[in-house]
Amino acid sequence: MIEIVGVVLGAVGAGWLLRRKHRARTAAGPVPGIPCMVRMPAGEGRWRAGRVYAEEAVARWVPARGEAVVLPGGRATGVRVPSVKEGISINPGSRIVTCAYEGGGSIEIAVMPLDVRELLAVVPEAGGRDADHGVEGLA
Repeated sequence: MIEIVGVVLGAVGAGWLLRRKHRARTAAGPVPGIPCMVRMPAGEGRWRAGRVYAEEAVARWVPARGEAVVLPGGRATGVRVPSVKEGISINPGSRIVTCAYEGGGSIEIAVMPLDVRELLAVVPEAGGRDADHGVEGLA
């Protein structure tokens, strides 16, 4: 009987803490930027978590740890779904946007399907096409 009371009190305490944390997050409002996973250079290295921001018409990626990476003149060159191997490291339901930027650099940015349009507004598609073109079937 004492064990049951202890388990119930533990569950109530955990529920109270989780609810308190949830209320604090919703009161703080949405976090700016687009949450993503990035691999630099494209096709090599490991995936790192961070956010993409668009300020002053220049996109930049800010990793969870480390220095921000500016993507001057960034252009999206392709959108694809992750391979099975990539799906182990990132969310398999995400979409990978391959980008090229000035200086010959490349980067792969993995975002959730609902964030693809927002990312393509920050890093427009190469060739001057409309940002909505080519992603209608992905959302």
